Order: sequence, then structure tokens, then C-alpha cells
Amino acid sequence: MTTALASHTTPEVRSLLGDALLHELSHGLGGPYHVLFPERFDACAAAFRAVFAEAGVDGQVYFAKKANKAAVYVERAAVAGLGVDVASHGELREALAAGVRGEDLVVTGPAKADDLLRVAVLQGALIAVDALDELDRLIVLAAGLGRRARVLLRRLPAEQPHSRFGLDDGELAAALRRCVDGPVDMEGFSFHLSGYDVRQRTDLAAESIGWCTEARALGLRADRISVGGGFAVDYVDAEDWRRFEESSRPEHFHAGKSFGGFYPYHSPVAGADALRTILAAAPSGSGEGTTLAELLRSAGVTLLVEPGRALLDQAGFTVFRVQGVKDRDGYAVLTVDGSSLSLSEQWFDSEFLPDPVLVPGGAGPVADAGPYPACVGAATCLESDMLTWRKIPFPVRPAVGDLLVYLNTAGYQMDSNESPFHELPLPPKVVVEPSGSRFRWRLDRHPH
Repeated sequence: MTTALASHTTPEVRSLLGDALLHELSHGLGGPYHVLFPERFDACAAAFRAVFAEAGVDGQVYFAKKANKAAVYVERAAVAGLGVDVASHGELREALAAGVRGEDLVVTGPAKADDLLRVAVLQGALIAVDALDELDRLIVLAAGLGRRARVLLRRLPAEQPHSRFGLDDGELAAALRRCVDGPVDMEGFSFHLSGYDVRQRTDLAAESIGWCTEARALGLRADRISVGGGFAVDYVDAEDWRRFEESSRPEHFHAGKSFGGFYPYHSPVAGADALRTILAAAPSGSGEGTTLAELLRSAGVTLLVEPGRALLDQAGFTVFRVQGVKDRDGYAVLTVDGSSLSLSEQWFDSEFLPDPVLVPGGAGPVADAGPYPACVGAATCLESDMLTWRKIPFPVRPAVGDLLVYLNTAGYQMDSNESPFHELPLPPKVVVEPSGSRFRWRLDRHPH
């Protein structure tokens, strides 16, 4: 049998799991739903800011809005004075509507449309330029508006030479020359790395400081760099993850399903601690153990970070109702009132691995003691529409009317891959906050 992968959680979440509110919401909303905890978002943002303060580094945190469409997180970012990373006209519009100031936005993404660039220039947003032709369009557009564009030049990391994003060294040099005479305030450089290697981020940040020095020699401002996101979240215990990796076999998954790979659901260095590690590390070739924090302070360079998942750690979960239990050879197939499109890891030919928590419905006889292995299918007519292919070792036999709560899903899982397939409505988002000894809730204000 597959090993259990119990999710890390919080006292607030554990209290809510035992509260009748979850079943009331399932009944009242008539289907699956997402629960949001804005106070956890606040705490994660405060942790990142505390790391900058500890290191004596001038830094700014931008929330990567693509990680979750909910309005409440952007609203909290606006109140806290965080920046927001947007990559579309719609995301920019939503951020401004939530109260985020234009100068606190960074606009990323490839080959940005002129409509997006126009609003970004007018609002004074920072624009991460991805290509020379994009820079040329931006210069023409800013000149036509009689405004100056705030620009970061996005670097193509040598570690990812086949990436479709960013400017190589030759293109960077050409871009700098064009920035000298154009209506552009060239504020620095940015990069994004796949994966969660803190050493690569430290080294590339140090290289970017060197590029700032070269840009300043041309008379450009160049006083900030963005290392993007890539701050891991630690979902499960190290020992559970080790046992899963060592023992996982095709027969532990429904129909012998196999995957190309999984997110590293255990990470020993995660969230704000990853930023702390990056700043405290000495970049390769820095000499005498000079840390990245020391290099930033010496060069007068501000460090920008754009976490998404890491600001949403424990900031939400997803609830489905069991509406069918079908026994198979040694395990069960559960059917729930939604689809796998509400857990977006399927988008990457992968699976959201932490075990869902079974919340009994309270009716009927006491269930037989487990472990009782079961996979989780969706209420659609597709063989591939599985929320969980892995045979979860539930503590008791699930029953119709029980709830399955997938914990810690706010980061990318809730709506990156959503679709009203079969005319099923998209799961609503419910903001839940403690109120004395009870919880109070409201629907999130994001227009679906």
C-alpha cells in the first residue's frame, strides 16, 4: 500500500476541519468550493519582509498574482504596501481595482501586447522587457504618450539556454544602448529560474549586480534586480516524503498510472527561509566569502522578489463532497462533486500528492477502521478526470456525504487550470476568518 502523505497544517485549519461550517458551506453552495485564509497571506508576506530587515538589504516583495485569482490576496497586498506581479491586462486591471498603486506593479510575461504596455506606462508600473522588439515597441509607445517607461531587462540564464524567455548577453548589450537615448528609465535586471536551487539564484543575482555596474557606466540608473519567484513550499514531513519516493510503484496508482515527475512536496529550505539562505550565501567566485547581502549593500542595489506559492502557504484549502463509492479489487474509487480541473497540478502531467483529509458526514453507521485505500475521481465522463490517482490510505471507509479536504491548495492549485466542463460551475472562493470562538465567512469579490 502507498505511504501516507499527511499535509502540514495550522491550528486554525485543524479547528475548522472539526467545525460544522464545512458541511454547511457544501450544502449551501451546492458543490465544491475553495476556502481562503487572508491572515496566512499576511503572515507569509511579513516573513519575507523580516528577512530583508534581518539582512540589512533594501528589498521589495511582489505577489505573483497568477498563483491565485482571488481578490482578497491582492486587497491584502495593497493594504500592506506589497507590490504585485501581473502578466496580463486583466491582472493589471484587477490589481489597480484592489487598490495597488501603479508604481507598485511589475509587469512580466513575453511579448506583451501594446494595450498592456500602454496602461503600464501611464500607471508608472515597472516593466520587465523580454525581447529587443518588445523594447523597440515600448520606446515608440512611451514617446507617443510623452511619458517615460520604467524598465527591467530580463536576462536569459546560462543555466537554461533553451528557455524562450529573456535576453542573452549580446541582446542585453544592445538593449542597454537603446535605453541610453530612449524615453526609458532603465532600473535594472530580472531573471526567472525553473526549479528551486538557491545556489543558482545567488550566483545569478551576483552576476546581475555586475550588469548593474556596466549599465551605470552608460549613465543608466540600474539600481535593482529581481530574482523572480521559485521559493518552495514545504507540504509534508521529510520522512513521509522519503518513504514515498523510495517505495512508490505503479500499482499504488489507479490503473497503474505513471507521471513524468512530481513537485518536491518536502523542501528543507522553503519560503522566506529560502530567501534568507540566498542572501546569506557567498556567490561563486565572490572571494573571501562575501555574501550576496553584502554585495547588494555595497553596490546600493535593491533586491526584488516575486513569490506566488510561498506567499500562499497554508492560505487556503479545497473541499469536495463524496457522492459515490465504488469498490474495486483491494481499493475503492471515490467520485466527488467536481473535477480535476480544480486541482491544477494535472496541467503539468502530474498530481497534487498530499493526502486529502476525510471529514465524515455524520450520518449512517460507524465506518470500518482502515487503512482503506481509495483513489478519487471526478463527476465527469472522462477516464482521465481523476483528482487523485494515488490510492490514498484513508483511516476509515469513506461514505457518500463525507467531505474530502485538500489542504494547502491556494498556491496555483485552485484556478490555474479551471474550466466549466459539463457546464459544472467553477468552485466559488470563500474567505474565512476567525471571530472569537467561531468562524465567519464571505464570498471572495473576484468576478468569475
